[in-house]
Amino acid sequence: KEHIAHHLHDKSKRSDKPFVPVDCGSLTKELAPSAFFGHVKGAFTGADSAKKGYFHEAEGGTLFLDEVGNLAPETQQMLLRAIQERRYRPVGDRTDNLKKAVNEKRFRQDLLYRLHDFEITVPPLRDSQEDIMPLAEFFREIANNELECNVIGFDGEARKTLLTHSWPGNVRELRQKIMGAVLQAQTGLVTKEHLEL
Repeated sequence: KEHIAHHLHDKSKRSDKPFVPVDCGSLTKELAPSAFFGHVKGAFTGADSAKKGYFHEAEGGTLFLDEVGNLAPETQQMLLRAIQERRYRPVGDRTDNLKKAVNEKRFRQDLLYRLHDFEITVPPLRDSQEDIMPLAEFFREIANNELECNVIGFDGEARKTLLTHSWPGNVRELRQKIMGAVLQAQTGLVTKEHLEL
C-alpha cells in the first residue's frame, strides 16, 4: 500500500512536496495527538521544547495513514476534525479544541467518508498471480544487495511453489520468504527447499 501511495504521490502535482508515511498501528491514543499535530513547549511532562507533527511535516504533500483503522476512537475524532476544518492546534495550544473523547467502539463512519474520496483496489497476491514472479525477482535483487549474495534466479520447482502458494501474508510474506531463501542459497538458483513454504 505504501509503495502504491508513494507512486501516486510521485506522479501527482505534489511530487515536489513531502511524502510522510505514518504507521497508525504504533500510535497509542496518548501519543497520537502530539505525533499528528505537534505540541508546544511545556504542554505535558517531558515536553522540553516545541515539536512539529506529521501534519506540519507533510504540509502541501501527502500524509499516508497506514492501518488507519487501528487508531483509537478519540484519535479518529481529532483526525476527522482536522480534515474537515483544514486546521489543527498543537497539543498545549490554548485554542486546542481537538481532544473531545468519543465513546464509540468502532471505526467512525464520518471519518471514513472524509478519507474515502476515491478507492483503489489492491487485490491480494493470490488473485494477482502475474505479479508474483516480478515481485520475487525484485525482492531477490534487494536481498542480493543487502545480504551480499549472488543468487541469479529460481529453479522450476521454486517457481511452481511460488505461483501455487496462497500467500496469506501477501507481499510482506513473499518478501520475507525470498529474503530467507536468498540467504540460504547464497549463490546460483533458489530451490523449493530454500523457500520453506
